[in-house]
Formats: sequence, structure tokens, C-alpha cells
Amino acid sequence: MAELGTQTYPFVGFRFEVRLDALSVGGFSECGGLRLRTEIQDFIEGGLNTHVHKLPVRVTQSDITLRRGVADRVLWDWYAELAAGTVRRRGGAILVRDASGSKVVAEWRFQRALPVTWIGPELDASQSRVAVETIELAHEGLERRR
Repeated sequence: MAELGTQTYPFVGFRFEVRLDALSVGGFSECGGLRLRTEIQDFIEGGLNTHVHKLPVRVTQSDITLRRGVADRVLWDWYAELAAGTVRRRGGAILVRDASGSKVVAEWRFQRALPVTWIGPELDASQSRVAVETIELAHEGLERRR
């Protein structure tokens, strides 16, 4: 948390950086899917009628969704390799920076990511929007470093 005097403020959500190992991807305008969920199994104990025990089973993670303006073919090529049968997993990190952008204040790392969905831009000649591509990454673990 950022400190101003004696008060603590939450960090801003628009100062972030996404890194993918050995892949120059430029900046992203949106990043979502930083979500972990623990599956719970009910255990009913005989003779105990006051409650049901809740036991943790496993942790699952959501796909990470990244959006950016179309600038090059890097994300398309990574997805196309997978579609053609070449599996190239990558690790990466999502970094949140302070309001000035100079200091990393939070970092999540993900391992063994694969591009599972690529969505091209919505093209409309009557609009003046930026052409945006979306890629979803399935991964095998999310870890908070800072």
C-alpha cells in the first residue's frame, strides 16, 4: 500500500506491466484473471448433526486475459505455433507500480503458460477505436512475490 503521511492508500490499477519470458510483447491496456480458487469437499461425520466439515481439496487458477492494441504478430505467432502442434510454454509476471511508475509494489508470477484463446480486433469503419487483440493464457500456478 502507498503511504501518504500516516495514512495508507491502495495502489492504482492502471500502472502495470506484463512480462512473458523471452517474448517482447509491448504494453497491455488490460490484464484480468488473477484469480485462485480452493475447491472444497463436504465431509459429513456420522452422529454430528450440527455442521458439515469443509475440507480443502485443490487450488485452481483462472486463465489470464491480456488486451492490447494490435502492434505486431508476436502473440498471433505464439498462438499459431500451438495450433500447429508446437507447444511452447512461457512463464511471466504481472507487475503493479506505484503512482509515479518508478517502483514495483506488487508482483504476481505465473508458470508454464499456454495461449488458449486469441481474439482479433473488432473492425468497424464507422468508429475511430484502436484495434485491440485479446489473448487468454492457461497457466500452472500463480505466486505473489511482493
